[in-house]
Amino acid sequence: MAEQVRAIRTRRTILAAAAKVFEENGYQAATISQILSEAGVTKGALYFHFQSKEDLAQGVLAEQDQRLIVPGRASKVQEIVDVVMLHAYRLQTDPMVRAGVRLSMDQLADGLDRSGPFLRWAEVGNDLLARARAQGELLPHVVPSETADVIVGSFAGIQSMSQAVCDYRDLVSRVSALMRHLLPSVVVPSVLASLDLSDTRGATVYAEAVKALNELELSAAS
Repeated sequence: MAEQVRAIRTRRTILAAAAKVFEENGYQAATISQILSEAGVTKGALYFHFQSKEDLAQGVLAEQDQRLIVPGRASKVQEIVDVVMLHAYRLQTDPMVRAGVRLSMDQLADGLDRSGPFLRWAEVGNDLLARARAQGELLPHVVPSETADVIVGSFAGIQSMSQAVCDYRDLVSRVSALMRHLLPSVVVPSVLASLDLSDTRGATVYAEAVKALNELELSAAS
């Protein structure tokens, strides 16, 4: 058990170091030596968990949408908003998420499959939108898979603009504006009027998700 815990901690240490190096240098310029130095682990420890720089990058890409889960909402459209706003908040506050987004947007990352995060987020959006449609929350013309792609692609552009302009400082307000502009063409007016699209929504959902995660880990440990 102790060995398993130690292995998990070592893997997280390596991923955190890789995230820092990838965010600072980009995928092409980053080296295994830099990651080893940042992590403070042996080459053997790193290669036990990750086979290559590409494997490390895929680990960082996968981490950006792990662990924190948005609690289910009666309104599936609110749940979609909460997923988007939580991701925006984490982009401002979590180095692992920032590194994952930088990798997914890095068009110079030759040989790295960057499609995973886009496809995963689109799948989440499509599922929630399909459930929202079944509950009568969407306008009749809406095709969930199409709208999910629009939301994911629009978010990617908005976060990229915010990063370039002010290093994400205004991201939550930009994403709130995106939702206010996009959702009226998707959601029935009665549902639209009930949504919380405020700039503080991401922080609120984050606190809720962290509390739920802590309770789950305590329950698993007892």
